[in-house]
Amino acid sequence: MVASLVSKTIKINSHKGEYVVTFLSNSIKKLNSDLKDENFYIVDKNIAKIYGKQLINILNSNRVLLIDALEDNKSLDKFPAYVDSLVASKVRRGQNLVAIGGGIVQDITCFLATTMMRGLPWIFYPTTLLAQSDSCIGSKSSINSGELKNILGTFTPPSKVIIDISFLESLEEKEILSGIGEMIKVHAIDSPESFNLLSENYEQLKDDSFLMENFIYQSLLIKKKLIEIDEFDMGPRNVMNYGHSFGHAIESATNYAIPHGIAVTMGMDIANYVALKLGVSINSHFERMHYVLDKNCKHYRQISIDVNSLMQALAKDKKNSSTQLRLILPDLDGNITIGLYDNNNLLLNIIKDYFFKYGEK
Repeated sequence: MVASLVSKTIKINSHKGEYVVTFLSNSIKKLNSDLKDENFYIVDKNIAKIYGKQLINILNSNRVLLIDALEDNKSLDKFPAYVDSLVASKVRRGQNLVAIGGGIVQDITCFLATTMMRGLPWIFYPTTLLAQSDSCIGSKSSINSGELKNILGTFTPPSKVIIDISFLESLEEKEILSGIGEMIKVHAIDSPESFNLLSENYEQLKDDSFLMENFIYQSLLIKKKLIEIDEFDMGPRNVMNYGHSFGHAIESATNYAIPHGIAVTMGMDIANYVALKLGVSINSHFERMHYVLDKNCKHYRQISIDVNSLMQALAKDKKNSSTQLRLILPDLDGNITIGLYDNNNLLLNIIKDYFFKYGEK
């Protein structure tokens, strides 16, 4: 059994200075009992519903904004209402925005913290596995505008992050699988050995909280290395988009019927297959990784994905050049690398072949 990581911390260096990730048990109780006038709380409505009694002081205050954690609610046209709510509550410079929720609440809070009054500090209590194991560090916010996903954004790190894995007990299985998908991604990027270690422990992750906590911790340590050398996503950090080009295209083609981390899981599997067929990688790496990737997304294989719609969405990815797609693929040694590839009939036929073999079941 892996020892609990409660009270352990990770220090992250950023352009705004150092911030700390703290693993803490009973964080909800402490948060609720330590209500502060200088804090404004932005809370996922579902979290407010589930933990209503534990968060009663916060929810009964006049300094709280409840948000449905839906993709549409992190669109630019929703922000005037959020700003009005903060202004009505007399938020001032130097006061904290406190985000309690997953990635959507994180994106909204981070964007508001960057732009309101030329900058407000913010604190993050991530409540989803995806946010705890990946998005809670790295400074980025991503906001939608119209049909363009994540086209706007900022780099504003929180002043601190508090991780309490007891939040995971309230998650549906699809949310756990989604978070595991991002953990798989991070470990694959680190090395084939890291991926294999997570793969070997995959079946136990959902039932062993100590093991889960350890892999969350390790995922953040892996990501820390990349964000500290490339905080603004100008080079090496781009590799963190492994699985995301195809994953975002899958989300778009299915109108978000597939949760983000599961779409990324499929995206990694597609990327590995494309690498194999383009001769960038070899079959042993595809097969080694396909086993656990397929397990993590198998419940969503029955959802039909139109390849033409996927390809149209893929072409709109902001990371592409004017004529080529930027794809992140495993190489001959199984290491994850970045390259530009022609968006042509060869690629289209490879992706069609992938879905013929491994798609809708």
